[in-house]
Amino acid sequence: MSKSTTPYWNPLAPEQAHRWRWLEGLEGQVQELVLSEDPATGEITRLTRFLSGADTAAFGGKAHDFPEEIFIVSGRLFDGAFGIWLEPGHYASRPPGEVHGPFRSEEGCLVWASPSPSEEGELDRDSRSVTYRSIKAAVQSLQAARFC
Repeated sequence: MSKSTTPYWNPLAPEQAHRWRWLEGLEGQVQELVLSEDPATGEITRLTRFLSGADTAAFGGKAHDFPEEIFIVSGRLFDGAFGIWLEPGHYASRPPGEVHGPFRSEEGCLVWASPSPSEEGELDRDSRSVTYRSIKAAVQSLQAARFC
């Protein structure tokens, strides 16, 4: 099986607001929208939206047993593990086990992410970070939508 596909649509349009889901424990602060997924492997591509004032300090830093790519689309996000503010254009390809977060955002932030399943072919959905496979495809999609 492969990841789901869909024709062009704008996940940021007001009429798509119902598709966004609050992250458990971060209601009112952080939302995610799954853009594409492969239920067989757990591989997903998603957007994570940190609202103004979001703070994940209560959850501490996080590490996964799988690689993850992220790209900052808009806003600013502070990564406590690295002690840096991430701004539009920042990209990371995280190896398994790399600690990141906790995160905070003063003005809000939109993050594109694509975690890759573990070698066993499963993604532990309980350990998905708030903060994913092909950054080139993501950038092309964002450029097509005129976000860049």
